[in-house]
Amino acid sequence: MNFKIVDKYLVRQFVQSIFFGIMTFTLIFIVIDMMENLDDFIDQNVAKDIIFQYYVYFVPEIIRLITPIAILLACLFTVGKLNNYNELTALKSSGMSLFRFMTSFLLVGFVLSLITIYFTAYVVPYSNKQKVYIEQFYMKKNLVYAGTNLFFQDSQDKIINISYFDEYSKSASRTGILFLDKSDINHVSKKIDCEQLKWDTLKNEWIAVKVIERKFISDSKDEVTGYDTLRINYLNFKPEDVLLKQKRVEELNIAELMQVINDQKRSGNDVTRLLIDLHSIFSFSFANFIVVLFGVPLSVDRRKGGMAFQFGANLFFTFIYLGFMKISQSFGKNGLLDPILTAWFANFVFIVLAVINILRVRK
Repeated sequence: MNFKIVDKYLVRQFVQSIFFGIMTFTLIFIVIDMMENLDDFIDQNVAKDIIFQYYVYFVPEIIRLITPIAILLACLFTVGKLNNYNELTALKSSGMSLFRFMTSFLLVGFVLSLITIYFTAYVVPYSNKQKVYIEQFYMKKNLVYAGTNLFFQDSQDKIINISYFDEYSKSASRTGILFLDKSDINHVSKKIDCEQLKWDTLKNEWIAVKVIERKFISDSKDEVTGYDTLRINYLNFKPEDVLLKQKRVEELNIAELMQVINDQKRSGNDVTRLLIDLHSIFSFSFANFIVVLFGVPLSVDRRKGGMAFQFGANLFFTFIYLGFMKISQSFGKNGLLDPILTAWFANFVFIVLAVINILRVRK
């Protein structure tokens, strides 16, 4: 038998089943979410075209979440269809082993994992950002006034407070800079207040306008100096970093997330959670490959139960896998596991279990 023809046939059937599963689950997801948000749409008089845009931007996040489940059910449906028409029996009789049979499925799962990495790293954050904008501007949910009352640590000994930041003029109004004593971070050694902080694009440094500088000599004595303008070249943050600090992690593409991580490291902050989020982009994408390792052998094995049992077993292992991933992340975010190990721990464990299951079915 020409196995290449069989491979093309299996890939076509598998991909069609995945596509159908993604479309079905996405539609169900949208209907449920629409029922939950219907009151908000009505109360805020949100136009139909805005509602349509909202769900267009919601679709990438839905696809990211439900793709492993869709692949799992596609394994069950594709193999079940082969069994119903005795095609699986014919393939076994022709000498196709379980490993050879799984090759087409694993190839699709691996390719989808690679696609999902790019999809999760760039497409999903962009769509999430647009979705959040619609929620805030039209639905009045989770309101955050970008660029106002910003408070962040620029470095280990400098804390920035900005009342308002204008991203177009690249200037900050009513800004305060606290300088912490390097020998005692609980003690403030100096403070700079200015009416405006402007960005010099030629020299890539800040210019403070109408400045009051206070040096705290002792608990009862301080030295005050005023300046019309003062060049400040020791701050790490740039104009593009200011609003980036206000974004949620799910709104950051991989380049922005890495930039935030580097900024936080430079500031001396703990970046464990951010590193876990970064590595999870890759590890969660390979859930598509992991479920194939589990799904195909369980679907092929007809020694126990029927289709209902296989469906339940596949679904059970998938939810256990996803739940195990969340549990390991909680341990990692509490500092009990290394960020890379946290993100990949569930994958390592379930790959081993999947190999054991394959060897069991092969017997």
